[in-house]
Amino acid sequence: MGVFKMNIERQVEIFNKQAGKYYKRAKQKNIDFRLRSKLLQSATGNILELSVGAGMNFQFYPKSSRITAVDFSPNMLEQARIVAAEQGRQVDFRLGNVEEIALPENNYDTVISTLSLCSYPHPDKVLTQMASWCKEDGKILLYEHGISTNSFVAWLQHKTNSFYMKKVGCHMNRDILKLVQESPLSIVKSEHYMLHAVHLIWAKPVR
Repeated sequence: MGVFKMNIERQVEIFNKQAGKYYKRAKQKNIDFRLRSKLLQSATGNILELSVGAGMNFQFYPKSSRITAVDFSPNMLEQARIVAAEQGRQVDFRLGNVEEIALPENNYDTVISTLSLCSYPHPDKVLTQMASWCKEDGKILLYEHGISTNSFVAWLQHKTNSFYMKKVGCHMNRDILKLVQESPLSIVKSEHYMLHAVHLIWAKPVR
């Protein structure tokens, strides 16, 4: 089970092609909607959202919040701008690779990642950056998927990982909880779904 690696340019190409589908998904009220709603009702103040995609999380943020939204896909940001305009929101959009973008430290009340840790080449680096960008008394909200605790499901995830990475730019078999536990984040609360393959995590930075 070798590790499939992909360059950033290819990932951007994959996500550019998916932008329209992400925009349509933003309108659907399914289990994904419910999980996002449950987690993101905790978002407050000056919000930083990483890998914003088509902006499907904007609907859950307080109207009074300030939003900075980062993504490396121009097409995703284009869709997110449409969603922001539909909702009458002012959003500071930043085009860039989350692993390399320069953002102010100790600046955001809430830092958010939803279903994005699966795609970064170096998720440990991104988690470290989240902690540095977040205010000391701020919160980090994660909705992520990874390896299941069910042995059969985990076997399938390992077998299909290269396929999914090539097709949708996503690693299926990352140990998300371990990554978070080994990062400069402290888990305040967590919930787990779908045979422990999907996680909602409320965390705070460790200084």
